[in-house]
Amino acid sequence: MKLILLACLLLAVQGHGSEMLFVAPNGNDAWSGQLEKPNKVGSDGPLASPQGARDAVRRLKVNGLPDGGVIIEFAAGNYTLTSAVKLDAQDSGTRQAPIMYRGSKGAVVRISGGRAVDGFTLLTDAAVLQKLPEAARGHVVQTDLKAQGITDYGKLARRGFGKPIVESHLELFFNDQPMTLARWPNADGNVPYTQIAALPDGQDGLIFGAADDLAPRLAKWADEVDPWLFGYWCFDWADEYVPVAKIDPKAQTLTIPSPEPAFGMKTNQRFHALNLLCELDAPGEWYLDREKGILYFWPPSQGSQTYVSLLPTLFEMENVADVTLRAFTLEGTRGTPIKINNGTRIKIVACTLRNHGNGAIAVTGGTQCGVVGNDIYNCGDGGILLSGGDRETLTPCGHYAENNHIYDYGRWCRTYRPAIGMEGVGVRASHNLIHDGPHNAIQLKGNDHMIEFNEIHSVAYDTGDVGAFYMGRDWTARGTIIRNNYFHHIKGPGTYGAMGVYLDDQASGISIIGNIFFDVTRAVFIGGGDDNLVDNNLFVSCDPSVHIDARGLGWQKKETDDPDYELRTSLRAMPYQNDLWKARYPLLTNVLEDNPNAPNRNLVQHNIAIGGKWDDVEEKGSEWQIFKDNFVSLDAKFARPLPEVPRAEDFELAEDSPVWSMGFQKIPLNQIGLMKSDDRASWPVASSPRIMPGRADD
Repeated sequence: MKLILLACLLLAVQGHGSEMLFVAPNGNDAWSGQLEKPNKVGSDGPLASPQGARDAVRRLKVNGLPDGGVIIEFAAGNYTLTSAVKLDAQDSGTRQAPIMYRGSKGAVVRISGGRAVDGFTLLTDAAVLQKLPEAARGHVVQTDLKAQGITDYGKLARRGFGKPIVESHLELFFNDQPMTLARWPNADGNVPYTQIAALPDGQDGLIFGAADDLAPRLAKWADEVDPWLFGYWCFDWADEYVPVAKIDPKAQTLTIPSPEPAFGMKTNQRFHALNLLCELDAPGEWYLDREKGILYFWPPSQGSQTYVSLLPTLFEMENVADVTLRAFTLEGTRGTPIKINNGTRIKIVACTLRNHGNGAIAVTGGTQCGVVGNDIYNCGDGGILLSGGDRETLTPCGHYAENNHIYDYGRWCRTYRPAIGMEGVGVRASHNLIHDGPHNAIQLKGNDHMIEFNEIHSVAYDTGDVGAFYMGRDWTARGTIIRNNYFHHIKGPGTYGAMGVYLDDQASGISIIGNIFFDVTRAVFIGGGDDNLVDNNLFVSCDPSVHIDARGLGWQKKETDDPDYELRTSLRAMPYQNDLWKARYPLLTNVLEDNPNAPNRNLVQHNIAIGGKWDDVEEKGSEWQIFKDNFVSLDAKFARPLPEVPRAEDFELAEDSPVWSMGFQKIPLNQIGLMKSDDRASWPVASSPRIMPGRADD
């Protein structure tokens, strides 16, 4: 019996007939990779790099894939890439014989697109010290990047709202955290922005006046080599980085080059300045003299792990099938570390993706690709993008993001770079924990997506007129279900604050079912759309729980009627009146003949609202709404008193609660959020809500 058990265990370790290859920092890509450690004579042993592993798999495949596929196991250590690992169709596995690249169990396997830097010495150059704030002198160290062979520094670029994603410039990371490019006001201050004081040439001009707190600093800024500004120049949902063209200390003005930001500028809007040596005044800040290659840095603590980002990406897959990346720490790119195009059944499992200049994972096209159990944080833009399927034929792609922990994203671009972006048809996001992002948590385009069992909190903390979940301006983007999620502690500092589920600008045909909303501003926001269902949700301390407006009859009527506005151009782009679309979305067929400006047939039923405010329905649109069987401002009888910071399971209702008689259905509370699994990158996982400001109009 013991022999049989041992044989079964060995079979499990080998992966049920799979071939094993090994990679280690002390390996050699000229070796076979079939030995876990170098042999005694040093003639064979493990491979040394991901590229070497890929090439070894290609050699194996000459004679056909082994039964059960191939497992390539990486030993603990650091693997610094000098170029991306590129996989194409020849690197595919099959359903029966998949290929897995994995870190060894319990090991930390780091694959980096950056380079370690050292040689720091205390800054003593009198000319440079003179430029630094007095508080920084004696703390700032320097190192020569050119002397270490690092000469590609990238450039700061205009990026943000309405602009294409561009790779970041070189960044500095210390003890596995991103450091702050020297800026003012400081990022950790109570007021991390200053404001536009005046616009001499109006909203569309290029000159603006400095506020009182900024004006005394302009003389120093005028001597800087390449100062930049980041701001919400006109709206709290549109950010942009712009260079400084001119600083006039006497007139107390700054000038930016053409073109002006997307919507121009308004007084009192927020901005900060960056890339300023004279503002290197706090631990964690740094500055790079790009001409000389000298890096200046105020270390925030003791530590030895310092590196800069270099590569754009780590893994690029094109037309690849049945490949898994598992249990790696992927870090230090200027762009997105994993890009998958037209992949089939590609999986990214139990990885840690951190410290990147753009997002973490981008999947475009293909089918059934999964992002499962990963920890994703400190990304410059968003987190996961899943896009696929065919909207015209409503063919789903089957991509999914499941059981991921995503936080501290949007370090660079602050708006419309969500933790999870869903596009196309048939994408699922489930059991994810998303928090501490400046703008959207989930952003959606397309049809028939599923968002379920996620916990989302403390997002939209830096923006206004924003939703934790967001979509809009497309009548045809229907069929999505948002169910059994927990939204909590969601507000925002800007005008109009932050919403929970934001169906903006006529978004229609969405089902919002069985969710919990706690301490959310405008928990469900229907912005003029049709045929939305709000059913069986629990609202606690929301303000209001449900908002419905009739913008198409008011301020948005001109755009709604405009044939060149997004609503009508997106309608014309889809075959919404063919038999397939008629069968799937019958109420869309006659949208242009069915009072298109009005919010038609929104159904709000079987919901519970406790505390806060129940509804906010614009009077001119109220006749088309259906509210029934809602349990409002009455004692719903929780099984236990709610703690100050409740978990999803704390919202259990008592068995004798009166809500059951009005048709309320139990919400599967214990299934919401992250789930313990061997496919999780870390466990246990904890997060705490941040203290959120109220709306500017409160």
